[in-house]
Amino acid sequence: MTRISRIGAFAAAFVFSPALMQGVSAQDKSSEKAQSQAGATGATGAIKADPIPQELRRAFEGVVRDYLLKNPAVIREAMQVLQAREEAEKQAATSLAMKQYRSELLQNANSPVGGNPKGDITIVEFFDYNCGYCKRVVPTVAAVLRNDPNVRVVYKEFAILGPQSVVAARAALAAKRQGKYHEFHVALMSAERADENSVAATARALGLDYAQLVKDMGDPAIEEQLERNYRLATAIGINGTPAFVIGDRLVPGAVDEAAMMEIIATERAKMKAAPKGN
Repeated sequence: MTRISRIGAFAAAFVFSPALMQGVSAQDKSSEKAQSQAGATGATGAIKADPIPQELRRAFEGVVRDYLLKNPAVIREAMQVLQAREEAEKQAATSLAMKQYRSELLQNANSPVGGNPKGDITIVEFFDYNCGYCKRVVPTVAAVLRNDPNVRVVYKEFAILGPQSVVAARAALAAKRQGKYHEFHVALMSAERADENSVAATARALGLDYAQLVKDMGDPAIEEQLERNYRLATAIGINGTPAFVIGDRLVPGAVDEAAMMEIIATERAKMKAAPKGN
């Protein structure tokens, strides 16, 4: 049997499944009722649709069942096609969402910025200070910034690993108000654990006004900023850390320097090739 025949047979399994057969029968009954009503009002020429006989239904079910038992690989093939289709739909939805929220991703004035503020391409990083993979990727981002002076970075605190992660995120954003965000960020990423103790130790090491830091950590504006990051991440399909948005591409997980540089080069080329105004 050819590939097309196999796919057709597999499709028949769905078309003639009991659940769908019941739907067909229900449609037949609905059609009969509509035709009866039409006849009562004087309509003529209506053709009554015969329901699918039970014997034919059982015959189809038997043939399909036997075929699938003898050719189970067809099921795997169909699942692969389904997964590929779902992944394509997911990517399309993500691409649309990133275009919709592009301003929030790139231009939110409250989001800390690193690298070259006027760089021609931006890396948006979503991270948690207690995420081991986020800590591992810090040197990667630093190396990219050293090797490519035309890259801009936007930092999005995405504290999803518990209350202490939220404490660390609030502290980092509060440190930004004292002009020490980047130093604070690097120090917390280097700490074994980001919590109230490491926040206090980092503030003292950097010479911050700790009382002011604690006060700013409780500012509702910082809480709202974290909430906006959560909503943004959810909207574009991010559910873990680290995650990066580079150009029009969402990159989940920790990537090495070579991979990140390649993605940057690809996205930068796409931007340059795009018509002006897009």
